[in-house]
Amino acid sequence: MQLDGVLFFPVTPFDTEGNIAFDVLAEHVKHGVSAGPGAVFVACGTGEFHALGLEEFERAVAVAVEATAGKVPVFAGAGGSVVATKEFVRAAERAGANGILLLPPYLVTNPAAGLVRYVAEVAGATELPIIVYQRNNARFTPETVVEVARIPNVVGFKDGIGDLDQMQRIVLSVRAGVDKPFQFFNGLPTAEMTQLAYRGIGVELYSSAVFCFAPEISIGFYNAVQAGDTELVNRFLLEFYKPLVELRDKVPGYAVALVKAAVRANGLDVGGVRPPLIDPADEHLAALDKIIAAGKALLA
Repeated sequence: MQLDGVLFFPVTPFDTEGNIAFDVLAEHVKHGVSAGPGAVFVACGTGEFHALGLEEFERAVAVAVEATAGKVPVFAGAGGSVVATKEFVRAAERAGANGILLLPPYLVTNPAAGLVRYVAEVAGATELPIIVYQRNNARFTPETVVEVARIPNVVGFKDGIGDLDQMQRIVLSVRAGVDKPFQFFNGLPTAEMTQLAYRGIGVELYSSAVFCFAPEISIGFYNAVQAGDTELVNRFLLEFYKPLVELRDKVPGYAVALVKAAVRANGLDVGGVRPPLIDPADEHLAALDKIIAAGKALLA
């Protein structure tokens, strides 16, 4: 399964009582799919996987699968302890997911060899394709990425650390040592800011949280990059993405909370974020509105 295009990571909507609003999730996914993403990644980082229970996770994945209607693949997030991760993977299978984004195990510091064991044990419990996500405490070496890439159902590697020197070595090592289709992803927050650099080392795919609330901006940027329109790309970066990142960096967790707020501002009531995240302050919401308006102005 080879992915292409802009990758859509929907938020998980909550109602006024804090429960998942599954009807709103269906509407959110349908709207996103109609804009033409390359795949849907449900209940991952932007979808607050960390805050979901197993049963509501399974139903959320099932809702996303139904809403997508087979138009593009649906990947579901899974992570945490080995035991819990396997439970979430089995839930994703029952819900009809096409693949898994394997999130890092939490809390403990991991030796690279231990991460190989983690991936191998989870991969051995499912036939679903798996994309391994490197970030925070899950840091691989080029040699260990080759090891996990050789696992039959591991099909991709997503980087959320941003060490381009190390990532270049990983890309070169896998391409030289693994004889199967294998894809790399830029998984940094607001990945568009670094995508030109990642393209330079051969990483074409990236996560787009902006697609959640402004797919036209996300696709406009993607098309400008693909067309080599340097002037337009730089205007997107300077006038929209740079201010968005600066706002995002004001409060930890805003990479999710701002996205949700922007979806709400577009008229879909997806609620707020669950603890330990917090919703944006009023002055930050006002700044967000101006940033989005500037991004849409670039599409004229």
